[in-house]
Amino acid sequence: MTTRDQGTGPGGQRTRRAEPHHVEVDGLHTAYRRSGSGEPVLYLHGAAPYLTRGWLPFHEHLSESVDLVVPEHPGFGDTPLPPTLTGFADVVLHYDAFLRALDVDRPHVVGHALGGWIAMELAITYPERFSSLTLVAPAGLRLPGVPQPDLFRLTAREQLDVLLNGRADRYEHLLVLDGEPDDTLRAYAESVTHARLAWNPRYDVKLDERLGRVRIPTLVVRPDEDRAIPVEAAQRAVELIPNARLETVSGPPDAPTGHLLLLQEPRALAEHIAGHVAAHPRNEVIA
Repeated sequence: MTTRDQGTGPGGQRTRRAEPHHVEVDGLHTAYRRSGSGEPVLYLHGAAPYLTRGWLPFHEHLSESVDLVVPEHPGFGDTPLPPTLTGFADVVLHYDAFLRALDVDRPHVVGHALGGWIAMELAITYPERFSSLTLVAPAGLRLPGVPQPDLFRLTAREQLDVLLNGRADRYEHLLVLDGEPDDTLRAYAESVTHARLAWNPRYDVKLDERLGRVRIPTLVVRPDEDRAIPVEAAQRAVELIPNARLETVSGPPDAPTGHLLLLQEPRALAEHIAGHVAAHPRNEVIA
């Protein structure tokens, strides 16, 4: 069971910091949090600021239905950045070794944004390794002619406004971890790792041809509107992955979901993922 620390940070700010477990993965002291029982689910986080080093309501809701394993990528959260990390192939090999280190067999893999990009690469490289795939607002797909913001050029506050459709103030209570200045310094360090992986280009053109290798049941989830990664990315993933299906997690009329729908509608998103997992248990034979 993951330990959850709901104390206060500097200045009396409420924090959702959760202390991680650690496992050695090819010499890298890798942080992860784990809770729940049932079908094993590997959840790969995105690169948005302040989403690591803690346990969100979304994680809690999803762990009510599955054995949820939430690692932090190399260079994110409590996992240090190895000097050898230069691209997605390094992350894919890391997660192959991570699953072996934890003795997790044929998990369901779920990825949000950058984590969705990693999840696609994993499913392509190890097509028999996973039981199902869920992509939430995935990054990494080439979208010719579709305008996208350059998140690397925005301040942290500007990023949050884009990621939460101008309503970041509603979610301040979920964005405090160690308090300032530590949170800002950690967010900057993670942005450096993000840039190593996705600075140029911001997509992998080879996904266009390689996603046809994915044969496991695939769910793609999009928000109502996404100001960070256009919703066309989710639609493109469905076009490229055989038999993938698309679902939308919506918010109320006055608060349509955005890129960080896991903060805005955590229970609804967890229910969509849990339903997909339950429909495709590990013992299911994939043709």
